[in-house]
Amino acid sequence: MSTATTTIPGLVSGTYALDVAHTEIGFTVRHLMTKVRGTFQEFSGEIIVKDSLEESTADVSVELASVHTRNEQRDGHLRSGDFFDAEKSPKMSFTTTGFKPEGDDYILAGELTIKDVTKPIEFAVEFLGVEQNAYGQTIIGFEASTQISRKDWGIDFNVPLEGGKLLIGDKVDIHLDVQAALQA
Repeated sequence: MSTATTTIPGLVSGTYALDVAHTEIGFTVRHLMTKVRGTFQEFSGEIIVKDSLEESTADVSVELASVHTRNEQRDGHLRSGDFFDAEKSPKMSFTTTGFKPEGDDYILAGELTIKDVTKPIEFAVEFLGVEQNAYGQTIIGFEASTQISRKDWGIDFNVPLEGGKLLIGDKVDIHLDVQAALQA
């Protein structure tokens, strides 16, 4: 393990595993006159910090059947073929293709795969810091966000409303609140 050649104090190179108890993978989408918020309860991933931060990588896998919006009927519909088709395509994945500083923050580029469709996306990342937890483990934290068109991944179910409006918005805001622990 060595110090990463970055301007991030305390960050060391190595493999960091997502701490599922302290990480949230969430989304927001317009529904009628409000926004529905949801999370995924089951996921795994790792971040490999290299000596050169720009060469660092991340891989995340999300169980689509673990979607949770605080409404079991809606969650069931999201798991169906109208949306995620979790039975046929149980996982959503993200793999990095690039990482670069942008001002005080970062841009994380990668490929998002949903329902066997892979498209490039970019996350705006705010690094929150490096700390030691109560067990002496090095912990990193960051927030990341992006917006996608669900239609780009073949998720185009909708219900037409009067006046040409639709029940569900196409744009989905994705937000990540991540805590990851350096592995021995």
